[in-house]
Amino acid sequence: MTYSKDLSIIIPLFNEEESLPELISWIDQVVKREGYSYEVIMIDDGSRDGSWNVIKDLSKTYPAIRGIQFRRNYGKSAALYHGFAEAEGRVVFTMDADLQDSPEEIPEMYKMVVEQGYDVVSGWKQKRQDNKLTKNLPSKLYNATARWITGIKLHDMNCGLKAYKNEVVKDIEVYGEMHRYIPYLAKNAGYEKITEKPVHHQKRKYGVSKFGLERFVNGFLDLLSLWFLSTFGKKPMHFFGFTGILMFLAGGIMAVWIIIAKLIHQASGVHFRAVTDQPLFYLALVAVIIGVMLFLAGFICELVSRNSSERNKYNIKERL
Repeated sequence: MTYSKDLSIIIPLFNEEESLPELISWIDQVVKREGYSYEVIMIDDGSRDGSWNVIKDLSKTYPAIRGIQFRRNYGKSAALYHGFAEAEGRVVFTMDADLQDSPEEIPEMYKMVVEQGYDVVSGWKQKRQDNKLTKNLPSKLYNATARWITGIKLHDMNCGLKAYKNEVVKDIEVYGEMHRYIPYLAKNAGYEKITEKPVHHQKRKYGVSKFGLERFVNGFLDLLSLWFLSTFGKKPMHFFGFTGILMFLAGGIMAVWIIIAKLIHQASGVHFRAVTDQPLFYLALVAVIIGVMLFLAGFICELVSRNSSERNKYNIKERL
């Protein structure tokens, strides 16, 4: 496959007018020094400052700049989705607009993709320049959980600085808040050569962070959703049906055991409690009902899955 450019650098941004001129100048210096052909795709995610005007002014000085402006703030995933669709470079980079990601990392990450054959190279901010209490500690817990669930040994899953083969970003769909888990999306699409590179992390020079502590809670919930969809998305009956059968059998066994115990005590002349007087009997009925509902939910999910337009969508690596 031939590409029109060596690099595509995708920069989602929201209210970052002060940092943009310095960032673009820095990128241009690094890329020209290495002799790469490149494009910078800047997605203005509904900024309320003068970011879009700055992008338009920069495009007059730097012909490599392309811009997309959203009418409102849709989120980073939406910005990356459009950026990936527009990317024409052999290697696609993502980078935050706040100057905390260093463009000096681009050449080495480019070589790791092109020369060493990695599908995804994720940045690893070993020495973060953020508040340790509100960023570092939650980030370590978040990344440890992500490594355990996804099986991808990355220390910094959510680092904004990443490099991808072009075909990787064309074969995945980023939506909702799934930008945090693009390496996992890539793995599920069949791209398993994923690695990381320690990168220099700088203090924010302008403005304030757009993310709060709630992103860690939301990120964990998104991770569970993504894990469930990737594991049972095309076979929901395997989860709901199996769980439903277990609940049904557990409830049924408890109910039968209570009834048999009552009959034995009654036949032996031993004092016994009525079945309906035992709380365990009602728990057994609840388990049976939940089991039936889960089983039916599995059937409904199977019907939805089998009627999905992407039920037979598979990524083909090569043809002869």
